[in-house]
Amino acid sequence: MKNSFSKMPILLSLILFAFSCFLLFFFYKAINSNDEESRSKEAEWQTEANRREEIETLDNSIKIISPERALLETHFAQSSDVVPFLNTIEGLATKVGAKAEVTSVKILEDKTALSVDMQASGTFSSLYKFLTLLENSPYALEFAGVDMRKEVTFEGAQGTSGSKWSAVFKIKLLSFSN
Repeated sequence: MKNSFSKMPILLSLILFAFSCFLLFFFYKAINSNDEESRSKEAEWQTEANRREEIETLDNSIKIISPERALLETHFAQSSDVVPFLNTIEGLATKVGAKAEVTSVKILEDKTALSVDMQASGTFSSLYKFLTLLENSPYALEFAGVDMRKEVTFEGAQGTSGSKWSAVFKIKLLSFSN
């Protein structure tokens, strides 16, 4: 019996099958490679998106607390802000009817405090109120010394009398940064 079945179509179909398997394997590897790369890029993107969101949140938090920050910074005097500080404490004396004058300003050796000597004059009541305002000021002050003296007694208009007092305040500004 003669074999009428030719081997060529089987060989051709096996070659086609092997080629198809090779293509399938090649595309499977390419798809997996692209999938891993896309997952890596997505993780990078997610990390960057989270970082940007944290930055925006931090920026919003800074904007929200900026008034409190400005208020807090007013409690500290920089070396460049000494003149406004001195004007502020002299202005406190004016508010209560006393007269104050800064006589000496020194930065202490450790550069963490500022020493201020000032002379004030007025009635006992006004000097006491001035001292109270200094104690309650937003600055961290330490009184190194307070010397109050009665200078003269005077007769005012319409039969009123009073005493003129003078005081020397030695103050250390603790909330100072150079």
